[in-house]
Amino acid sequence: MRRSERKRNEPDLGILSSRTLFSLQKELFAALAEQGHPRLRPRHGAVLAYLDEEGSRATDLAARSGQHKQVIGTLVDELEELGYVERRPDPADRRAKLIVPTGRGLDQMARSEEILAAIEERHAEAAGAADYATFKRVFRLVAERQSGQAE
Repeated sequence: MRRSERKRNEPDLGILSSRTLFSLQKELFAALAEQGHPRLRPRHGAVLAYLDEEGSRATDLAARSGQHKQVIGTLVDELEELGYVERRPDPADRRAKLIVPTGRGLDQMARSEEILAAIEERHAEAAGAADYATFKRVFRLVAERQSGQAE
């Protein structure tokens, strides 16, 4: 079997992961656009997916998302301009800033959770609840091991 055939018929972890990510992002951001958030893009997920409701430091967002702090800073600038986040002094350290979701940001976060829950429910129904739970457990383990979080 040629390499290209093997890649199509037996895709590796990288291909499967990217297919999953890109199709998930496409569905999520299309649904968000329909629900009043048309200017958000998948790149904004590096901030929004990891942002705590009470706010997060840019360095924490960078660490959680795997992005450089400069990239996070650019995305925060965009999201601030779009009205999804604001920068506030960190009460624990006045020299630091927290990135805090606005009302619009909180709305997007809640809608994203609902959309993603529906997507997961659809996949669990198709695969069977037990198999989907096993898939998520194993996929989490692989993701953690790959990123060096588990040994």
